[in-house]
Amino acid sequence: MRRRTLISSALAMLPVSLFAKVKHDAFIRANKGFKVNAGEARFGTHYKMKGVTLNTLDIKISGKDTDNDLAVFEQTGLTPKGGPPLHIHPHQDEWFYVIEGEYIFQVGDDTYQMKAGDTIFLPRNVKHAFVQLTEKGRMIVSYLPAGKMESFFEVTDKWTTPPSKEEITRVFAEHDMIVAGPPLKAE
Repeated sequence: MRRRTLISSALAMLPVSLFAKVKHDAFIRANKGFKVNAGEARFGTHYKMKGVTLNTLDIKISGKDTDNDLAVFEQTGLTPKGGPPLHIHPHQDEWFYVIEGEYIFQVGDDTYQMKAGDTIFLPRNVKHAFVQLTEKGRMIVSYLPAGKMESFFEVTDKWTTPPSKEEITRVFAEHDMIVAGPPLKAE
């Protein structure tokens, strides 16, 4: 009887251990440092965020490097007076560090004027957006955890025509974001 219980218990745990193995194999934490040169992306792809903005995003640290704990991008802002729609990340915190240019960020009901050297934190579950005020801008943006952001930028990079509002809302939702309003206007 005890042997049967032991075998049953071991077999019951098999699906759990298989799932743990699948998750572990999907993201492997880097065990060696690496360098990404200025102007380059971690895996050589410069994502254009077509349809939402004209910004370019370069992965500097991938979720694949961090067991999906963190993703870091350098964003080159090429969309004066433009930005993403007001949206919410239910599962991710986000922070930005402005390298060049000026922006206005809305975080909840608060607005912040941002310039080179400024940092802003956007907690999960809080609606937020930004608008680029200058001709060009550059920011470091991080997502904690990485979530589906790399996949999101891969999708927007493939758009060949401007997407409808419905398409934008659908793609945001497929990548764990909720569109909560229109893009901000430059004042």
